[in-house]
Amino acid sequence: KMAEKQEEPSNAQNGEPDNAEEGEGKKKKVKREDLPPFEIVTGERLPANFFKFQFRNVEYSSGRNKTFLCYVVETQGKEPVTSRGYLEDEHAAAHAEMAFFNTILPTCQAGARHDVTWYVSSSPCVTCAQRICEALRKNKGLRLTIMVGRLFMWEEPEMQAALRSMKEAGCKLRIMKPQDFEYVWKNFVEQEEGEEAKSFVPWEDIQENFQYYEEKLAEIL
Repeated sequence: KMAEKQEEPSNAQNGEPDNAEEGEGKKKKVKREDLPPFEIVTGERLPANFFKFQFRNVEYSSGRNKTFLCYVVETQGKEPVTSRGYLEDEHAAAHAEMAFFNTILPTCQAGARHDVTWYVSSSPCVTCAQRICEALRKNKGLRLTIMVGRLFMWEEPEMQAALRSMKEAGCKLRIMKPQDFEYVWKNFVEQEEGEEAKSFVPWEDIQENFQYYEEKLAEIL
């Protein structure tokens, strides 16, 4: 249900300020979601062509300059709640990882334990890695597992240090296996209306690329 709430502000986020004024009369929590200071798209399911291009675990990611982040939040409160959705950024100001902490996490029950899993097209940049470390240190009830399609600029020493610092802060980092891509396809990708859900068709080098990135991540960590 949280993801449905998230879809409403997309007009404001796409440069049409209509919702900004409406937001004034709403609760503060919703207002914060209505007025993010960056262009972020939120929703429940992403278009299939975006998934096939952006999540592809190729070694050279030319043209793939957005981050797509699919999330599952399991809140262990009096009544356990599971929410899911996706965020996509335009890499204009803030990235999808930041948007999760700014807009999604604040809507979850305060003081409860949150088991969060992200499925992201590529691993976080240095700045986002620092924010992830801060969030994990501050919020003792937060458990974060990040499943990444490919490693972003992993040859850079600064990036390697950022990945290690995330691990030290308690973040679990994993490379997405073919089964993980299939999970995202089933749970986060739009299926055409009236059609039966199309099964996931793995691309040719999906398994080799997974093994390549898994070895690189193991060496870094």
